[in-house]
Amino acid sequence: MTEKVAIIGSGPAGLTAAIYAARADLKPLMIEGMERGGQLMLTTDVENYPGFPDGIMGPELMESFRKQAERFDTRIMSYDVTRVDFSSRPFRIWVDEDEYQADSVIISTGASARWLGLESETRLRGHGVSACATCDGFFFRDKEIAVVGGGDSAAEESLFLTKFASKVYLIHRRDELRASKIMAKRVLEHDKIEVIWDSVVVDVLGDDLVTGLRIHNRVTDEDSDLAVEGLFLAIGHDPNTKIFQGHIELDDQGYILTPGSNTMTSVPGVFAAGDVTDHVYRQAITAAGMGCQAAIDAERWLDEKESE
Repeated sequence: MTEKVAIIGSGPAGLTAAIYAARADLKPLMIEGMERGGQLMLTTDVENYPGFPDGIMGPELMESFRKQAERFDTRIMSYDVTRVDFSSRPFRIWVDEDEYQADSVIISTGASARWLGLESETRLRGHGVSACATCDGFFFRDKEIAVVGGGDSAAEESLFLTKFASKVYLIHRRDELRASKIMAKRVLEHDKIEVIWDSVVVDVLGDDLVTGLRIHNRVTDEDSDLAVEGLFLAIGHDPNTKIFQGHIELDDQGYILTPGSNTMTSVPGVFAAGDVTDHVYRQAITAAGMGCQAAIDAERWLDEKESE
């Protein structure tokens, strides 16, 4: 059996694509991955998604998306896609040894924030540890917080967080920022930001909420504790595109390229939506919007192929 559309990955992009594709009677098959729901599954309170004036828990929002997709008869499989072949239609997708075929594909595998790899960081994720200042900065009004990183993302996050926090410590492992000169200048001149040079975070302190950080100075080889109530990681994201390498065009960072005016990739009939192709906004609402676009693009493309 050949599917009309297969959606690889879930999250706001994939699930919105499923809702729209299902309502267009495309009977989508979603292979959502073992880590279903995307990065919002790691988020506690979501207060900037329209329609929820009192906020909503990230996992609860994703469960609502999922139920809505299933309501319109999206078939959802909780497995990871292990390989693909986009060289000819129908496109071929494998889950281990099981093969699936589809006339069109929507990729929504997202991106993963880079973390420090500390047990305490993992335990306190969503309880003071975050990788998204835009999502969570509001919760740290009048609090002292820290940002880890030294590039433009870290500079932007630090400056954004000064709108809420009383103090922002920018912790960088080197003795100068990698950020562009103008961004570095803004950071260094901001009265709310203090840069801690040549240092790395070796532990996040706190039982249920972040209470501080243990910092190791790489020059003096000394450890010290810093009292903060939040830690933001700004050391980059990695798009989840490993299985697509060599099958579609990616940029030098691994993000899927959609060179035209819509969501189609370099392979006609294969579309991409959400953080797997967006390294600028990375918001649930923009991912959902792109999922809608991808489903509409896929539907129109399939119609064109049938009429040819």
